[in-house]
Amino acid sequence: MSTIRDLSGCGQPLPEVDLKPLLARLWPLGHAQPVSAEELAQAISYFFTNQVSDVQAGALLMCLHFTGLDRQADVLAVTAAAMLKAAAKIDGAALKAIVELRRRKEGAYEGGLCDIVGTGGDSHNTFNISTTSSILASSLLLISKHGNKASTSKSGSADLLNCMLPRAPQISRVRPDTIAEVYSKTNYAFLFAPVFHPGMKHVAPIRKQLPWRTVFNLVGPLANPVDLTSPTDGGTSLLEARVIGVARKDLGPVFASALRMSGAQKAMVVCGDEELDEISCAGPTLCWRLLPDAASHPKGPAAAVEHFILTPDDFGLPSHPLSEVSPGKEPTENAAILTRILNNELPADHPILHFVLINTAALFVVSGICEADTSDMGHGDDGAVIKERGPGGGRWKDGVRRARWAITSGEAARQWANFVDVTNSFSE
Repeated sequence: MSTIRDLSGCGQPLPEVDLKPLLARLWPLGHAQPVSAEELAQAISYFFTNQVSDVQAGALLMCLHFTGLDRQADVLAVTAAAMLKAAAKIDGAALKAIVELRRRKEGAYEGGLCDIVGTGGDSHNTFNISTTSSILASSLLLISKHGNKASTSKSGSADLLNCMLPRAPQISRVRPDTIAEVYSKTNYAFLFAPVFHPGMKHVAPIRKQLPWRTVFNLVGPLANPVDLTSPTDGGTSLLEARVIGVARKDLGPVFASALRMSGAQKAMVVCGDEELDEISCAGPTLCWRLLPDAASHPKGPAAAVEHFILTPDDFGLPSHPLSEVSPGKEPTENAAILTRILNNELPADHPILHFVLINTAALFVVSGICEADTSDMGHGDDGAVIKERGPGGGRWKDGVRRARWAITSGEAARQWANFVDVTNSFSE
């Protein structure tokens, strides 16, 4: 094992932690002893401070995988909390102040931060939908897009943004000490995972040696850094709404319960019928939407989740096979497509555009902004709100109307340009 280093700032080495007693309780299958989610999260927290040997860390990840414990809601919730506790500390007071200053309430949207993200691992290699949708959504919402480089596909969110022309944003310069200034200039921020979760560098070599996805592939989307602010802010989350895509249908209710356990109020978990971690443009998508203000439901967290199915038709759009939505393209190619979308250069009936529109619309609906009965978005907005409700009671078609406006008005492109400018203004 590499020399154990102290990340607490006190200058003293941290002691190595022996996980053998815990591992003995987890294995072998059929003879394992009960282990609580809190015990597992505590053990994993030592990964971030480099206090566990590579052998024992790999063994624990293997045990979690083969026992299925890494796919249980309580384990995901408390592990995400441990990951957030170890994250680089954002000045919560400063961030809250700028959010309050920039806050634009509309409908049931309170003007807070929002995210749209997928777990990856669906093997479809489609276009970077959630990243593109996050940029479009910044036309009306404050976006904190949490992302990383590719681990299971050709083009991860960070890979895509690094290839944007004519000038790429400096995503590594969005840091805890600069994030408030980012939001003073734009509605959009990309939170590059290695910057905000520095302890994960100790885990990365171990994950690369394992032939399967680990608990960290699932916990990542649940650990947006703005979901935990400084103690001076009372530990209050500034993340108001999020859409999370999962690559397996059985993970849908698990993630919904984990979100509820973590205190989320506005969220929707989605899984395309093809085991796709987006809302599918090809057919049905299974959805699990958290019901606001139902955290203390007497029948438990699961009862506070509404399950329904969405299809492209619910958004007023036709279906397109996944083969038409850019499978297997390189980041440079996807970046060129994203640029065309922002410049309103794709035909209105382009399959990739439709794919992006329905996912952007979903975030608009979940945020609550589509609950507004009047519309005053500015340039190019005719004010004609589409009040028709679809599955789950959502105004999905109005979400598409707003997503199209984000492009045709140029507002998404303006927010993106501001993000590029402000990140390039920061020193290394």
